Amino acid sequence: MLFVELDEKNSKITYMAAVAFLMAVFWVTEALPLAITALFPLVLFPFFGIMNGKSVASQYFNHIIFLFIGGFLMAIAMEKWSLHKRIALKILLFFGNTLPKILLGFMAATAFLSMWISNTATAMMMVPIVFSVVLELESLTEPQKVKNIATALFLGVAYSASVGGIATLIGTPPNLTFARIFNITFPLAPEMTFAEWLVGAFPVSLAMFFLVWSFLTFTLLRSKEEFIVNKSIFRKELVKLGKFSYEEKAVFICFVTLAFLWIFRSDIKIGSFILPGWSTVFKMPAYINDGTTAVLVAVALFIIPAKNKPGRLLEKDAILKLPWHIILLFGGGFALAAGFKESGLILYFAGLFHGIENIHPLLLLMMLCTIITFLTELTSNTATAEILLPILASLSIAMKVNPLFIMIPAVLSCSFAFMLPVATPPNAVIFGTDRVSIAQMAKTGFFLNIIGVFIISLIMYFASGSLMNIDLETMPDWAVLK
Repeated sequence: MLFVELDEKNSKITYMAAVAFLMAVFWVTEALPLAITALFPLVLFPFFGIMNGKSVASQYFNHIIFLFIGGFLMAIAMEKWSLHKRIALKILLFFGNTLPKILLGFMAATAFLSMWISNTATAMMMVPIVFSVVLELESLTEPQKVKNIATALFLGVAYSASVGGIATLIGTPPNLTFARIFNITFPLAPEMTFAEWLVGAFPVSLAMFFLVWSFLTFTLLRSKEEFIVNKSIFRKELVKLGKFSYEEKAVFICFVTLAFLWIFRSDIKIGSFILPGWSTVFKMPAYINDGTTAVLVAVALFIIPAKNKPGRLLEKDAILKLPWHIILLFGGGFALAAGFKESGLILYFAGLFHGIENIHPLLLLMMLCTIITFLTELTSNTATAEILLPILASLSIAMKVNPLFIMIPAVLSCSFAFMLPVATPPNAVIFGTDRVSIAQMAKTGFFLNIIGVFIISLIMYFASGSLMNIDLETMPDWAVLK
């Protein structure tokens, strides 16, 4: 700020760049807690004339935040009544008892639950079940012979939590970060709905899921000794849970209802056929968003009474369990995006990227995905998304391509860091079991990082038109900023 002037006609651009750089350094180094760094715009934007304090404060609570809160309260209800554990055990019983099938079962259960509840909570819940299987195998043979099998099972849980999380808008924080920053940067753009994200991201998630399973099976489960896991392990865990209680049934009905309301809220176009969304029965369907729906079902959880315990499905202590530090981190990213736009920094960056439109889009995607994937190994994936998305919006403007084509692969790449324990919370949880070495995680994760780059890039380049109606030939009207 003292020695550099990026634009002599607009000092806000320099001030905004300085604040963004400061926040990026603090987020990457974690010199302060991430949530505290996220509060910097509330102080610095008004002081340096970038944005009005009231306008900045309003960025910290919006419909995306309420989508997260509603989804997280549903996850808390599932955990409170052990519904998530019952779902996981049922999936494991379904898949069979040979090692590749057991790995597939663990990964499928983890990935499915991670679509709806915290990746960290899912990984932590699966760890004791994996331990019970590993201990059973160690009782049948020498522990050394089970080492690679244990590594495969634990890594499978960690990686499938990340892979499953990208499939839904609420599955992992970077997805929600994208939805709001995209809305802030391009206010005239159509809303990214839960259903649209699911249609676009689920194929990436599914392809990566099977590639991770195949890679772990091929590299770590090639044992000459045939192991058969006794399904009684899972049945015993189910017996401990008892009968399918009234509370579990009630939460399950709420969960299915929420998923249905999210997926079918807006019209779904299948070729020339249009399936009307349920919101069209209301006078102003545009007033209803995914956050509205999430809060509707969350409120119901606090109203529906429990039978086997005093109180309701959720009590007031659930509010205290919400990850408020993540909510503040979201808010900081949203404020940063608003500052990029209000100050003019986003158009300044677009000018710097002039000439980059000559790079082939597929090559550009691979370069971006590679940089972000390996950057996220050392930084918070949410903070990485919040720092880079406004800059990538500028890049899309400079290239004259649909911003979704660049921003969505970048967000997905934030969740595909498989090498280090610090890369994602599920990696850290699994490393904490002391059954997986950093060397093994890094070696396996490196190859999966590269596979992830290719999967995201290829699917987004060749299928984004059919999956998300992204036209690479024309720049949408809503993406032209002034």
